[in-house]
Amino acid sequence: MASINPAARSLRLLQQVGSRCLCPAHSRQPVAVAHNCPSHGQGHRAATRQGYASVKKPTRPAMEYAFEMASSNIRFGEGATREVGMDFLNLKTNKVCVLTDPNLKTMHPVREAIRSLEENNVNYVLYDRVRIEPSDASFKDAIAFAQQHQVDSFLAVGGGSVMDTAKAANLYSSYPDADFLDFVNAPIGKGRPIDKALRPLIAIPTTAGTGSETTGTAIFDYKPLKVKTGIAHRALKPLLGIVDPLNTRSMPAQVHLASGLDVLCHAMESYTAIPYNLRSAPPLNPLLRPAYQGSNPISDVWSLRALQMVVEYLPRVVKDPNDHQAQSQMLLAATFAGIGFGNAGVHLCHGMSYPISGLNKQYKHPQYQVDHNMVPHGISVAVTAPAVFQFTSAMYPERHLELAELFGADITNVKKEDAGRVLADRLRVYFQDLKVPNGIGALGFGSQDIPALVEGTLPQHRVIKLAPLEAAKDDLQRIFEQSLNIY
Repeated sequence: MASINPAARSLRLLQQVGSRCLCPAHSRQPVAVAHNCPSHGQGHRAATRQGYASVKKPTRPAMEYAFEMASSNIRFGEGATREVGMDFLNLKTNKVCVLTDPNLKTMHPVREAIRSLEENNVNYVLYDRVRIEPSDASFKDAIAFAQQHQVDSFLAVGGGSVMDTAKAANLYSSYPDADFLDFVNAPIGKGRPIDKALRPLIAIPTTAGTGSETTGTAIFDYKPLKVKTGIAHRALKPLLGIVDPLNTRSMPAQVHLASGLDVLCHAMESYTAIPYNLRSAPPLNPLLRPAYQGSNPISDVWSLRALQMVVEYLPRVVKDPNDHQAQSQMLLAATFAGIGFGNAGVHLCHGMSYPISGLNKQYKHPQYQVDHNMVPHGISVAVTAPAVFQFTSAMYPERHLELAELFGADITNVKKEDAGRVLADRLRVYFQDLKVPNGIGALGFGSQDIPALVEGTLPQHRVIKLAPLEAAKDDLQRIFEQSLNIY
């Protein structure tokens, strides 16, 4: 397999930004009309769906011209958890809200973190009711706890559910008079920007998947609409992520699997997202520039490296619970992917996963100790991936071929129009070897459920609008149909 040099590719991308053709076919702005493109003459037809207006001199740039890189400080190393008490001591905090879930509260990561707080005489209160796959109700419960105890800093010890809950508790503790939907992503919420610094939050991940220790995103089930949505802003990101491989040693194999699949989709979606400079017009105020900006030369480096690591190490982790090297590398891959997608964003796999989780009625994944039916997030994003990337390959097929090559495909003589099929085939083989549930059918969904799944996807503007090719209602329906069984 040919080696990929992400740094060299990134330099080439930076050099190309000023000279790239900006017609809709190459800007990947979805339309379906013939237009005149200076580079291609009359009748050049775009694989997109909206008109191509005549260019007028703008009062400000017509397209985005900048991207921002934001990430938490990261401390990586075995045993680094023992330092967290000193971190809060250095911050001179008065009362820390420690958040975790009921399964973790007596396990090593939480015990070690609390021991460190106590040894450094840091005052804290413990909230151990975090719901795995949180909801609006569980977010509100944690928010009320933090407000009641008047804490001035936060420590999250757990997986993405815990870290996301801590972000929400931090946000609404800083805005005690805000309505819950004020900061929730539009169109479900108002998408209000965060215009002040929040309290310090330190995150200690115990799963190798979400990368939430690096990002400004908090995801939850919004029960009134039976869909997942979230809150996204750079101000939400933790001050510090302590990434300690000792904290993932107790993860069951199926939790490793689901978490690793989330990393895989983070990396693939962020690398194939619409480029930052073709996403939309720049904001009137940089405060309004979204956390998810589209693919960019820096995120590309992190996303590609994360995918390389997942392809190599996830099968080892699932096969052997004592493969500590593979576990450590998967935890690092999750952080790498978090830096990548936390700035570039994800698209259709994640957008379509939210109704899969929200509309689940009967599925409960093995080895998850929860008292409710649940499709783990990583499973819900993976089951549509083969069909999604076959669809999106119509734009930037070269990138899709690069991804297929990372999964072991020989792309030497593959035509661009076959990029999606080749990548989808490699994904199916990879998933079958890992015994991933065989499509949404294995999760309890049938053809009769697809209209509701489509309707649940359409409001997910924050992510689906980052797809390299616009997915209309009939496209989403076709992707769900192709995902009933995936191998």
